[in-house]
Amino acid sequence: MKQALQLKVSQQLTLTPQLQQSIKLLQLSTLDLQTEVERFLLDNPLLERGDEPRDAEAAPEGQDSRETAADEAPDSHDDGAGGELLEWGAGSRQGGDDDYDPMLNVPCQVSLREHLLAQLGEIALAGRDLAIVRLLIEELDDDGYLPLSLDELASHLPLELELESDELAVGLKLLQQFDPAGVGARSLAESLQLQLQRLAADEAGRALALAIAREHLALLGGRDYAKLKKTLGCGDAELRAAQALIARLNPHPATGFSHGDVHYVIPDISVRKRRGRWVAELNRSAMPRLRVNRLYERMLADSRGQAGEMAGRLQEARWLVKNIQQRFDTILKVAEAIVDRQQSFFEHGEVAMRPLILRDIADELGLHESTVSRSTSQKYLLCPRGLFELKYFFGSALETDSGGECSATAIKARIRGMIDSEDSGKPLSDSAIADALGKQGIQVARRTVAKYREAMQIPAVNLRKAL
Repeated sequence: MKQALQLKVSQQLTLTPQLQQSIKLLQLSTLDLQTEVERFLLDNPLLERGDEPRDAEAAPEGQDSRETAADEAPDSHDDGAGGELLEWGAGSRQGGDDDYDPMLNVPCQVSLREHLLAQLGEIALAGRDLAIVRLLIEELDDDGYLPLSLDELASHLPLELELESDELAVGLKLLQQFDPAGVGARSLAESLQLQLQRLAADEAGRALALAIAREHLALLGGRDYAKLKKTLGCGDAELRAAQALIARLNPHPATGFSHGDVHYVIPDISVRKRRGRWVAELNRSAMPRLRVNRLYERMLADSRGQAGEMAGRLQEARWLVKNIQQRFDTILKVAEAIVDRQQSFFEHGEVAMRPLILRDIADELGLHESTVSRSTSQKYLLCPRGLFELKYFFGSALETDSGGECSATAIKARIRGMIDSEDSGKPLSDSAIADALGKQGIQVARRTVAKYREAMQIPAVNLRKAL
């Protein structure tokens, strides 16, 4: 085989490190961006926060041109065996004034576990009994239910504890007397019964509601009122009172307690009305305030090419400051284009939402669709109507009889409005809703109505019927 040299010309797209960083920063949420910025501050000594005082020698008279735009704007703040089981199952202010943390005075939300353990601490129990109840508390799920049967739970415990399901049953009986009512139940029916048993014996509809919760909850959920009345031997008024009583109960006893999984959202854009038109503005308090350390920068400039690795760190710092500014500039441009096209939404609400796709914004701004997608994913807009992800304002279009277009969001709003105002005794079917939309000039198939209704988690017609 003879070797030979060949000359070949080809094109290849290569992403520079600066461009890769720019793309990465653009797709981050604001909270993730702040985490990334903290990492850069720890890693690169040439970076500093824009709100830190400059070195007196190096501080220039004017504003540093390499700071992010956010730095140019003012801040806006807005038992034995029992002992073994206890071990298996399971801050006060100290020092002088210098150790005082003001955050200790900030109230924090109590978890269900903490609430139940506090009640357990007020009861005098033997060590083994105490450990059993504590074990049961630890096994509760986020809704306050015990997901395992007592036999299953006993089978999962170490054999040396010699714990039987009968002991667990006694402990569970005690736990189910704690607040909130319904906690420690193993099913929805049991939770409702526990809550009903806490009510006064003469409460209207209580006896019938207990009977329904014990044996006929499926019939009530299926709105089979005729069979319920026949089975229970009651009339409309009695059944209506029992149904109203059950509706007052809480199917999730742990509601209102902290689960330790709180997600915070910081809006990137705020929308205000000025001179009769809605406009988008950056939330500058969400922008990291960064700059290149001026003293280090001058020392590197004076080193005359002997900076070595630090020269690369200087370039990285400059790139980061520039790319963060570019990130927010791009988000603002995209948000301005969205707000400009969705003026009717900010004025009248969902029913006035216009159809919009990523390509519309990309063509208008001369950007790639992927850039618009990154600019709208996990980026949020705050306006008088609430907090919305920028992606919320995009939706497909359906043609109207007049030749115009109506967005899927607007159609969903109309469907929700019809269902909210329907006669609960004669709720609207999907076909009836499709016919009503057709009279408004919007031709939508019944299956499309069903798809939109299910997306909004609205029950089917037979499940919306009331007495």
